[in-house]
Amino acid sequence: MNHLNIALWGVPPYLVLVTMFAGTAWRYRYDRFGFTSRSSQLHESRLLGIGGPLFHCMLLLVVAGHVSGLFVPEKITDDVHVTEPEYHAAALLMGGTAGVLCVAGLAILLYRRLRVPAVRRATSRSDRVMYALLGAAMLAGLAATASTMANPYDYRLGVSVWFRSLFGLDPDVAAMAASPLVYKLHALLGMALLALWPFSRLVHAFTAPVGYLVRPYIVYRSRGMRHARPAARRASGSGSPVR
Repeated sequence: MNHLNIALWGVPPYLVLVTMFAGTAWRYRYDRFGFTSRSSQLHESRLLGIGGPLFHCMLLLVVAGHVSGLFVPEKITDDVHVTEPEYHAAALLMGGTAGVLCVAGLAILLYRRLRVPAVRRATSRSDRVMYALLGAAMLAGLAATASTMANPYDYRLGVSVWFRSLFGLDPDVAAMAASPLVYKLHALLGMALLALWPFSRLVHAFTAPVGYLVRPYIVYRSRGMRHARPAARRASGSGSPVR
């Protein structure tokens, strides 16, 4: 059993990390113009306008919750006088709400992709695998969040300890091995999704137009206005030769 735990929680995280970064670098080198979500807005925009913002906005909150739960040790929240019941109540309320809305947004996007023939035809094999993994990982995460209502397991003393130990190149395999099955499933699905990341449309997340926030304004001049000004001057007599 110890060998199995090492094979699951000691080796795959580093293989996934190498695959993710090497795959992203390879795709940027040989498929730079493929860093796109392959927008299908021209085929259908109503459902996309609802599901797209809902999914992406809620996903940002879900990611923020994961960063907080995995990177922030319990000692820090204790130092700022946030008790464990308070922390878990806030995580259940905010994380659960964001997770449910995120799944709802994904469901709308999947319904659109199945319902609109042109969008369905534009769905690649990697898209199908990615959507399946993404949906399964999100549902497993919701199940793990919901399980905290009945299960006293504190993931910040188990899963989070294992996750932070990876950065020290000394994985705490025992911490992850002792976690409930739903957390293990969520972690495995998450690693599979990250390994697929460079080879799917998810790679477009690395091309977020952050530079648009700080770039200077672009001034556009109408060609019609340029021709209208000389015409106005001629009409008013300005610029005509003096006799």
